[in-house]
Amino acid sequence: MKTYLLLICLFSNVFFNNLQAQERSKELLSPMESSKLELSDAIKEEGKKVYISTCAACHNQNSTVKNAGPTKALLGGMTTKAIYTALSSGKMKMQGSTISDEQRKAVAQFLTNRPMVEIVLPKEAFTVFSIPKGVSYKSGWGGNLEGTSFEKQSQINAQNVGSLKVKWTFAFPDGTQVRSKPAVVGDWLIIGSQFGDVYALNKKTGKIGWHYQGSTAIRGAIAIAKNSNGELLAYFADYATNVYALSLASGKLIWKNRSGVHPQSSNTGSVAVFQNTVFVPLTSSEVSSSKDPNFECCTSSGELVAMNATTGEIKWRHRVITEEAKESGKKKDGKSFFGPSGAIVWCSPTIDTQRGLVYIGTGENYTDPATNTSDAIQAIDIKTGKLVWNFQATTHDTWNLACPGEPNCPDKAGPDLDFGSAPLLVKAGYNGKDIIVAGQKSGVVHALDPSTGKVIWQTRIGKGGALGGIHWGMATDGKNVYAANADNIYAIDAQDENRKPSPGLYAINIGNGEVIWQSPTPTCPQGKNCIQANSAAPLALPDLVFAGTLEGHIRAYDNKTGKILWEFDTVKEYEAINGIKGKGGSIDGPSPVVSENMLYVNSGYGMFGEVAGNVLIAFELEKK
Repeated sequence: MKTYLLLICLFSNVFFNNLQAQERSKELLSPMESSKLELSDAIKEEGKKVYISTCAACHNQNSTVKNAGPTKALLGGMTTKAIYTALSSGKMKMQGSTISDEQRKAVAQFLTNRPMVEIVLPKEAFTVFSIPKGVSYKSGWGGNLEGTSFEKQSQINAQNVGSLKVKWTFAFPDGTQVRSKPAVVGDWLIIGSQFGDVYALNKKTGKIGWHYQGSTAIRGAIAIAKNSNGELLAYFADYATNVYALSLASGKLIWKNRSGVHPQSSNTGSVAVFQNTVFVPLTSSEVSSSKDPNFECCTSSGELVAMNATTGEIKWRHRVITEEAKESGKKKDGKSFFGPSGAIVWCSPTIDTQRGLVYIGTGENYTDPATNTSDAIQAIDIKTGKLVWNFQATTHDTWNLACPGEPNCPDKAGPDLDFGSAPLLVKAGYNGKDIIVAGQKSGVVHALDPSTGKVIWQTRIGKGGALGGIHWGMATDGKNVYAANADNIYAIDAQDENRKPSPGLYAINIGNGEVIWQSPTPTCPQGKNCIQANSAAPLALPDLVFAGTLEGHIRAYDNKTGKILWEFDTVKEYEAINGIKGKGGSIDGPSPVVSENMLYVNSGYGMFGEVAGNVLIAFELEKK
């Protein structure tokens, strides 16, 4: 995905580096108490020593052990409690039995750089949870199987949007980024978090109905669906590629299974659920491991995995690169390159129920040789996992985080022009026929025939580049497609000197690709250091488009003219409903969510120079 999305997904433990921790492993602490504790050097050293002697052989980046476990970077994205539990009574119980209980705690805290404490929220933060039979719900990356990010039932419109006021905020403990998109189920929001927590929040009050603690970061949307037994479940994946099914009624785990098989497989996209099947997109943290000059780069492939929604069993596995990697050349230091690799899947799958297809976008190759499946849109048979068609937008794009100039960078580094955003399936969108619309980091929007992958039209709206172009997605009301352009001066395509960055929100005619209007991202306030760009996915309503910016504003645009009708600066401190200190930041990642007379916005994205934050903000139309 974008090097934002791309890099985001990559540094699985970067966002922990500034978090504070503590030594007292079993204390129950209030949120304020926990933030003041630090992990001692003694625990760090003990944990490091135990990791090297007991764990490293199976978890190092270059491990030669068959069926090696997740790398240290992936382990760093887990919760401290999850690692300790695995060593004490879980999958790693046998390995953990060779060390003391204190050593198990030390290695868990060393890997995450976080304390093993239980933060106790005040009783006032909780409420009774209940859902009626036949409850309505809306979930997933784009709010539907087609991924359109269009909500036609909202009470919010162009006439009353100016009366939106903050109703409540919920702050995620220790959070620096908020990127899980909440599902709406009746009176409840179901949302994941940076440290593996899943909350059921009352959508009117923000109070917690139930809470589930997962193993590691949840970076995508929560999907709600019934399994073959008719049970309504919440499905999601974590960064380590574990897929979960929770009972919606209680928040209790029904099943959990790891979808990835490569040691560095990871997940940043949202799952989709259809016909009792969970579709899971997989990327790889090798893109960041490549920074290590001693790392044997690279052997992973992007994947789409289909799992039984009732049992969690894997039904089929689609590899974007069909062949296994092998030695493909020599680096400048004389060591071996491996390939083909990469062509990862950052984005969420889109389901075509009529044609029986699932669509994905892919990223760059990590190493040579380049494949024709990188920077591509693919259509895959829902039942078999077989590739039906492949459209490649950019050829020979080989890139990883060792570029430029480091040993693991390919000889001819590509521009890193992923499809990081999910494709949109628009019903009757082109002369009465269905159409696939996909936005790329190149700054180009592609319209494709959903049956063949052939190009219908292509429209450039930006300069594009590793941190430019279309990152997280688009939205459509069936007439126009609304695309956020993240061009910015910090990282754009230097190969095109004639085109200037053009960040903002664009409306494009779905029938012919013509740009109807463009609304440039407003400049930052004087004296405010920020990145001026629209990167987060937008949300379309019948007469409005909501879109957030990297400097923290959420704005409502008139969908006919692009005029800004309402805006709110989220970068401030909040008294959160759950007793945690809240702070807003950059808006990046998924689109906002609306339900009835309320708007829900994630605020906080502490990566790549963006502003950290930890809040979900609920706005409500002011009553007259």
